[in-house]
Amino acid sequence: MAQPVRIEPDLQFVKELQAVGGESLKKCYQCATCSVACPISPASNPYPRKEMVWASWGMRDKLLNNVDIWLCHNCGTCSDLCPRGAKPGDLLAALRNMAYQRLTKPSIVGKWMSSPKYLPILFGIPAVLWAVVWMIMASVNGTVIPEGTIVFGKLFPSDFTIDPIFIVTFFSMVGIFWKGTRNLIASFKPEGKTLVLGKTKHWILHLVDVLREEILTHSKFKDCGDDRSDRKVGHMAVFYSFIILMIVTAIVAAGHWGGKVIPAIALHTPMPLLFPVKILANIGAIMLVVGLAILTHRRRQQDPEKTRSNYYDWYLLNVIWFVTLTGIGAQLFRLADIAPVAYFVYYLHLVSVWMLFAYLPWSKLGHLVYRTAALTYVRMMGRR
Repeated sequence: MAQPVRIEPDLQFVKELQAVGGESLKKCYQCATCSVACPISPASNPYPRKEMVWASWGMRDKLLNNVDIWLCHNCGTCSDLCPRGAKPGDLLAALRNMAYQRLTKPSIVGKWMSSPKYLPILFGIPAVLWAVVWMIMASVNGTVIPEGTIVFGKLFPSDFTIDPIFIVTFFSMVGIFWKGTRNLIASFKPEGKTLVLGKTKHWILHLVDVLREEILTHSKFKDCGDDRSDRKVGHMAVFYSFIILMIVTAIVAAGHWGGKVIPAIALHTPMPLLFPVKILANIGAIMLVVGLAILTHRRRQQDPEKTRSNYYDWYLLNVIWFVTLTGIGAQLFRLADIAPVAYFVYYLHLVSVWMLFAYLPWSKLGHLVYRTAALTYVRMMGRR
């Protein structure tokens, strides 16, 4: 005979969940339309119906330790077809937002990311950091705006400011992600041990499969419905533009630092517009603008009665827009030889890039790491 299970609802958790995007969960009356409609929900133990039940009951640990919240690709089909407007897709997005705060320390940053009232703090930290650098270099140069040809390195030399600051920022971000991913995988593991028969693959091979079959191709977007092809195009344009710009950054860094040892490979900025690396950088910038425009238009066209974009969604989009427009603007004002505006826009670009990378583990973009880890885990467990 089955033993009764005692459920102790966490009412505070329900309130927190409703505050970050799951405010409509109480409309659910358990018809299971969402699980039936989801194109990628597994036949065994499907989502998001069970998540709607657990959320209504306030089962915090059950939800936040649930791998399925990371497998949802937020296509919105479940919310579109829900007869009560309970918005299951928004609930799963809200759960992921809460999980970011739990996985990554210091948790205070996650709190700052959850509400627009903390935006001045998030912006103010890098704004002060780069303003101090600017003032120090201004005192060294004897002028706030350097004279002559516009070279951003006159105010923000890479050897002493940009490279050291961003190297520390990058590796701090990687360390936070590493610890957060370990916490995420540990939360999935059942008690006891699992008996596995036959030959098993190393987790790295599963990770390679996930990257090759799902992440690089965004195949799940197609599985979520061909009528949402604009969503796939927008995400892939942004995704691959970031890869292109990362390659450009790596080439410039290698040319700068490697050139100190091997002068023949030295690269100096600013580079001519027709230089191959510069052409690649501008291609990446154009792809980024196109992808962002598609995703922004799509969010503005959403029916708020079925799917609502929350602050978490708009924060990330706006930061990436900020990075993109200030980067393009700095180049255009440099070419136009408008020194005061060019240097100020470049300062804003540094602020926005730092915001993007430093807060990455707590932002929605963190799903690139956490969802990849979850997909790798379920493959190790035999799920596809």
